[in-house]
Amino acid sequence: MVSPTSLPSSNLLSLVLVLVLFAAAGVNFAFSTSIPPTKIGNGYRLISIGNTPDGGILGHLQVIKKNQIYGPDIPQLQLFVKHEAPDRLRVHITDAEKQRWEVPYDLLPREQPPKLKQTIGKSRKSAITALEYSGPELIFSYTKEPFGFAVKRKSNGQTLFNSSSDASDPFGNLVFKDQYLEISTKLPKDASLYGLGENSQPHGIKLYPNDPYTLYTTDVSAINLNTDLYGSHPVYMDLRNDGGRPYAHAVLLLNSNGMDVFYRGTSLTYKVIGGVFDFYFFAGPTPLSVVDQYTSFVGRPAPMPYWSLGFHQCRWGYHNLSVIEDVVENYKKARIPLDVIWNDDDHMDGKKDFTLNPANYPRPKLLAFLDKIHSIGMKYIVIIDPGIAVNSSYGVYQRAIANDVFIKYEGEPFLAQVWPGAVNFPDFLNPKTVSWWGDEIHRFHELVPVDGLWIDMNEVSNFCSGKCKIPEGKQCPTGTGPGWICCLDCKNITKTRWDDPPYKINASGLQVPIGFKTIATSATHYNGILEYDAHSLYGFSQSVATHKALQGLEGKRPFILSRSTYVGSGKYAAHWTGDNKGTWEDLQISISTVLNFGIFGVPMVGSDICGFYPAPTEELCNRWIEVGAFYPFSRDHANYYSPRQELYQWESVAESARNALGMRYKLLPYLYTLNYEAHISGAPIARPLFFSFPSYTECYGLSTQFLLGSSLMVSPVLEQGKSEVKALFPPGSWYSLFNMTQIIASKEGRYVTLDAPLNVVNVHLYQNTILPMQQGGLISKDARMTPFSLVVTFPAGTTEGQAKGNLFLDEDELPDMKLGNGYSTYIDFYGTITKGNVKVWSEVQESMFALGRGWHIEKISVLGLDGSGEASSLEIDGNPVTGDSNIKMNITEQKFQEELDDGEDKKKIVMIEIKGLKLSVGKNFAISWKMGNKI
Repeated sequence: MVSPTSLPSSNLLSLVLVLVLFAAAGVNFAFSTSIPPTKIGNGYRLISIGNTPDGGILGHLQVIKKNQIYGPDIPQLQLFVKHEAPDRLRVHITDAEKQRWEVPYDLLPREQPPKLKQTIGKSRKSAITALEYSGPELIFSYTKEPFGFAVKRKSNGQTLFNSSSDASDPFGNLVFKDQYLEISTKLPKDASLYGLGENSQPHGIKLYPNDPYTLYTTDVSAINLNTDLYGSHPVYMDLRNDGGRPYAHAVLLLNSNGMDVFYRGTSLTYKVIGGVFDFYFFAGPTPLSVVDQYTSFVGRPAPMPYWSLGFHQCRWGYHNLSVIEDVVENYKKARIPLDVIWNDDDHMDGKKDFTLNPANYPRPKLLAFLDKIHSIGMKYIVIIDPGIAVNSSYGVYQRAIANDVFIKYEGEPFLAQVWPGAVNFPDFLNPKTVSWWGDEIHRFHELVPVDGLWIDMNEVSNFCSGKCKIPEGKQCPTGTGPGWICCLDCKNITKTRWDDPPYKINASGLQVPIGFKTIATSATHYNGILEYDAHSLYGFSQSVATHKALQGLEGKRPFILSRSTYVGSGKYAAHWTGDNKGTWEDLQISISTVLNFGIFGVPMVGSDICGFYPAPTEELCNRWIEVGAFYPFSRDHANYYSPRQELYQWESVAESARNALGMRYKLLPYLYTLNYEAHISGAPIARPLFFSFPSYTECYGLSTQFLLGSSLMVSPVLEQGKSEVKALFPPGSWYSLFNMTQIIASKEGRYVTLDAPLNVVNVHLYQNTILPMQQGGLISKDARMTPFSLVVTFPAGTTEGQAKGNLFLDEDELPDMKLGNGYSTYIDFYGTITKGNVKVWSEVQESMFALGRGWHIEKISVLGLDGSGEASSLEIDGNPVTGDSNIKMNITEQKFQEELDDGEDKKKIVMIEIKGLKLSVGKNFAISWKMGNKI
């Protein structure tokens, strides 16, 4: 849904004007007008260190010289370091005397550090004289005064993190104050960094020196560049090429407080306004293993139901049920696939959660509509916002008050304004709130059997700022004019150091107060937890509560889409990238944002196709669906104030949609298998090219192409008026998925200019791959039951080659996604070519489920074969195929789209298709033949 800082008028200029108006009204924003000194503190000295019983080390730090910049230094710190896993190192630094705020251990489960005060005074533990603490993959080393630490890779001695400051460095030593923490690391010039989101990055996926990276969950439109957006992910991946060998690692600072991160190219500095330093280092060394290690710690991505990988249609402004019915019917008429229809707040009564508008969405008619679409396999999802309307006749509010579930300010529920008017916000850190929320979802599901929930505005967004009260003698909201204008009577809050901290993070890109258009940061959660500390956890905690509620409904696999995210959100929810704009720039930026969330462990992610507002051109919408059809989460979503932009509104866009989504629906078994791989290993569904080609430095900054899985590359048109695209092809052989006779091959890698007329998107499959596909359809339920085909790719013309692929199948709405439950099957596919002998076979685990569904493979296509001779001696499971069989073998010559590299052999390359097969997916099979025998 649109939000107060998300409308077309809400660019940075208009936000400045809003702030000026507030200032004119006497609201003091306390902007930081002076540039703070580069080096804030004098650091700490290590005064004792010893072993812990669990194999870690525990140290005691003492401040060297105090100062009052941003408040007094905390005099004594506790240092705890432990190799928690062979490939994970933790460095935890906190106040040695007093418990400080940390991300709750029950919200994000992890090991507890030692209790405080264990290093005060004389250590009873054995002294450590060495300055290194070594683990299987990483080495922790330190200097005593001023204290600094480094993390090195054991295999090659490469320094991954080094916090020590030299006089020539632009950063200083460790600073640890109550509301200001600072630490830095040196970086080599050739390190490529990715992550630190959520952020719309105009320079592409690589972190760009001197761009601001502020992490604080904020309802600021995604059109605002280099600004703290809806999520907070204080983690980055660092990829380096050392003498031709790639090494990747990741660094997580597990801290939920607001922070600025300054990346200067050769250093990176954290400036955090609270909490602790809780660093986790993940050794890699490949990008894929980094994400595996990271999600092993923060939580594996949630399994998604099969239907969620279909296409979704939404709009804010489907005013009544008949409009929704027409949309579904028009998609069917246009022969464009559609699995899920969504409602923004149009279905609600007075924009109140868990209600139905009796006039526009009467329950009997809505239930009849849902019966109709459910019978064919379509799904229905609606929005819920966290703000609960203050309304004494509203049952949800009554029960919330009775259960005391709201965030408090000065002992009373904090009053804010969102779409229904005056609201209070549930406190999802309170166990009672989680139970109440689950009960409300259960009640609503009995009212309307929705198939998933969309949790929005959960940064949390507030149309007002400060301490507010409901005005007397006037209606709020008025029912006319923009609904995001604050109509409560509000006063600014600056009386506590939580509302007006000494260091001003670059909130909203303008250093606005951290309580601006959200919950006052001096408000309190359960057990006295300050909003100041817990702010960026709100959407995450709501996702956890919503996931628990949905899982308890019917025992089905939950589907939740959340706007606000934090470390670990992928375990519970999918994400879309928020309020984007229908521009070419936003289309291009969407790729970087989607790829970032794969690194963050939130692989089910996409952007609003064609843009959320104001109005895309027909050409842009053509090109956007050609990208969006390959987002992991594929949804068209538009603004109330925008013209209609469903994909059937233009015939040219409908044609592009049929082409691109037609291919997506053929690829659903592959996408679903990637969903399984994400769930068991964290592997992103959509990936930067460097995940598969980490040695190929040319692709380190590539943000205009992406991979699905390890080997399917999408190279879209991202510029207006273009009918061709210059695409980078890493070394090897690539085959066009839309026209498998076309090959692009190179030993060194190269850029190739591809034809891309308006309705065409270029998708290529890499060598050594076996890709499972089906025949597609208009709904995933139907597409899922069509016959399979396999596409097998070898390096073009090779005489010795191997190919691999896999396929995961299960009862897709069961909560668990795993083998061994009797409701799933996993198949490994293998292909080899050896001296002209071609063989393709499968190895099946847990065959019962697939056998029960009756799936079979009807076609196998093998690409890149040496065509200097004929094919002969076809056998299936060791039995020769005779001439009177229905099985046919077709040979088609393949063509190189460009001249080969100098010196490459220009031999004849062919594709062989074997049709008419009836190979059971649930049984092992082997098919083989010979190439090269002249007849």
